[in-house]
Amino acid sequence: MDANKIKKGLGRGLSSLIGETKLEQNINKIQISNLVPNKLQPRKIFDEDNLNDLTKSIKERGIIQPIIVRKSSSSESNYEIIAGERRWLAAQRAGLHEVPVVVTEADDLKSLELAIVENVQRHDLNPIEEAESYQRLIDEFLYDQEKISNFIGKSRSHIANFLRLLTLPKEILNFIKSKQLTTGHAKILVGLENSVFIAKKIIDKRFSVRQAEAFVKIFKTKNKSFQPSNDPNLQALESSVTEKIGLNVLIKNKKNNTGSIIFEYKDIDQLNKIIEIVKSNY
Repeated sequence: MDANKIKKGLGRGLSSLIGETKLEQNINKIQISNLVPNKLQPRKIFDEDNLNDLTKSIKERGIIQPIIVRKSSSSESNYEIIAGERRWLAAQRAGLHEVPVVVTEADDLKSLELAIVENVQRHDLNPIEEAESYQRLIDEFLYDQEKISNFIGKSRSHIANFLRLLTLPKEILNFIKSKQLTTGHAKILVGLENSVFIAKKIIDKRFSVRQAEAFVKIFKTKNKSFQPSNDPNLQALESSVTEKIGLNVLIKNKKNNTGSIIFEYKDIDQLNKIIEIVKSNY
């Protein structure tokens, strides 16, 4: 197989990125107390079990792969971690006083690039952290999706799909971060008006991605001809019922407080759902 194709498919790895920066080869060990976390660290959540496993490994074998650092801008004696914060945390738990490091000259962009590459290639980021890393490259360093794709070694569709996750409500983002929903589940929810309701149902019923896809068919975006009430009080009631059952509801109320409630359905599954709700409560 063509070696160049392999290299391109893997994107820019740590070795190639480090090779573009100036290294201080004479420094190989630094006191743990002289290291500070990366202010650009993409990863916000460190899995406790994995951290404990790494701590045990370090106690037995030490740190095999050096931590990548740069000189701190706030202290002459300190170094900021670019890649290897989990190793640094585990080393502290293991009782080490110093750790092996590779010192490199890196600006904020290079520091973020190195941190993203290490975490993505190690699969250490949750989907939202990965998406936020890509968005940060776009917002702060004027990357576009094509440039991120070439840099990371992931397809452009992969980048686009992850960025779309950030359009989901905050509650769903938290479900993903806490691993209650997978990336596959999350992709199904993008663009849905009742996404939070559906997400909770997926979690409650423990649906697989395929089961969730079938379930979502019942909750497509509402028909434009189905207009909500103009009365704010009725709108609040409609929203409350819609949120509860996941189907669009229209309340028509006359001046004498008589009227009708309309449940919108688009297929036999939705009709059966309405019937079951009524039968189970009356």
